[in-house]
Amino acid sequence: MNFEFSLLEDKVEFFETPDLKSLEKKINEQIDHNRAIMLGVHSVSHQMHVDEEGRRFYSAAVHFKLRAK
Repeated sequence: MNFEFSLLEDKVEFFETPDLKSLEKKINEQIDHNRAIMLGVHSVSHQMHVDEEGRRFYSAAVHFKLRAK
């Protein structure tokens, strides 16, 4: 029986929350998790949306890439 393992080279994750503090917390937690599989942050894109009732929603897309050796 042969096992073959391959490393993830790219991974994009999306986050959304009603407040900026929890968005930052979610992203930081995922950075720590992805560090364990040798992925580092390549780029972050974020947006804020206000609905018709004045509520704010924050979203972010984080692109993780395999860290150089």
